[in-house]
Amino acid sequence: MAPIALVQSLWQYYSRTEAYTTLYVLPFYVSSLTRPSPDLPRDSPTVIRARVRSVTLSCALCSVITICILSFYAHLPRLQILKLLGWYPIDIAGTAKPLLLTALLFAGPLFEKGVVEGRWKEWIRGRRLYECLDSWPGWRNYVAGPFTEELLFRSLLLPLAVIAQPNPSANKLRLILLTPLYFGIAHIHHFYEFKLTHPQTPLLPTLLVTLFQFSYTTIFGWYAAFVFLRTGSLWSVVLCHAFCNWMGLPRLWGKVGGTVASEFNGSSEVDQMMDDTALGERSGVTERPGAPADGTGRLQSRRSGKLPQLQVADKNGRLEIVWTVAYYTILLGGVVAFWKGFWVLTRSDKGLVDWAGS
Repeated sequence: MAPIALVQSLWQYYSRTEAYTTLYVLPFYVSSLTRPSPDLPRDSPTVIRARVRSVTLSCALCSVITICILSFYAHLPRLQILKLLGWYPIDIAGTAKPLLLTALLFAGPLFEKGVVEGRWKEWIRGRRLYECLDSWPGWRNYVAGPFTEELLFRSLLLPLAVIAQPNPSANKLRLILLTPLYFGIAHIHHFYEFKLTHPQTPLLPTLLVTLFQFSYTTIFGWYAAFVFLRTGSLWSVVLCHAFCNWMGLPRLWGKVGGTVASEFNGSSEVDQMMDDTALGERSGVTERPGAPADGTGRLQSRRSGKLPQLQVADKNGRLEIVWTVAYYTILLGGVVAFWKGFWVLTRSDKGLVDWAGS
């Protein structure tokens, strides 16, 4: 491809990228139904429903534009377009492997939630999943958000980048690193929303939070772009995105647990990407709900009637050390397993570019 033609092709691609990003975010602020205000936060069901409708229409419009470009300008047959977009064919095993790879990074948090907090029974019964999807914030965080964002920023944009490159296999790093920047930029508007709903927060902390969010969404975008180019599957990256939203940021410091929860409280409150469990420490002493206590507030033993609070704290303190050591050991082991399985669990014959020799 001649230099001038290459520049024109790349300019057309990145101008479409900017247009798609604008089409995705702009409707949030055009209508009074989607625009947040101090009296109508972004987690309001009214705002969520309106925003889901708007991004659905935006994604439908961008899908039509991308398909027309691939069909009438790139002259690709219909079946090849579907493959390039990652919509077809659906490989269940190939879709599940990147999800397993992503779960390895969260081996420690899965241990903390499932074992230390005793949520594994809720996972088996599917109660937590039902409660999350039964709420509008849950539907946004785990279904609408992951699907529309991956559809737009991976399925619709990366194929255009592939056909815009004279040799996409030789420019894999550019494909992986540049496009996700728009994915990160698409989350910067949260600065305005946060400042609007938290006017008392100083400007510098708000900027730092926004910069942090831009950083981790861009890093995830790099990972999702890599997985999409490797597997050629939209459904793989949607599942990985939903799983990461569900897990939130992993704990990287602090003590873990004190006692094993006898029963998860079944709260329907949706986990956020920056939840308190990822950033703060948990209490070292926890009381089992419904446990009998004497007049001084000390827990009673089932056998002797009363157990000194000091002994309970000491026992929970020792258990806390065990949980903490186990958590960080499993976390580190998961990172090592992730690194070793990075290529194996994303290998596919349906990839969008040639990875031979990589």
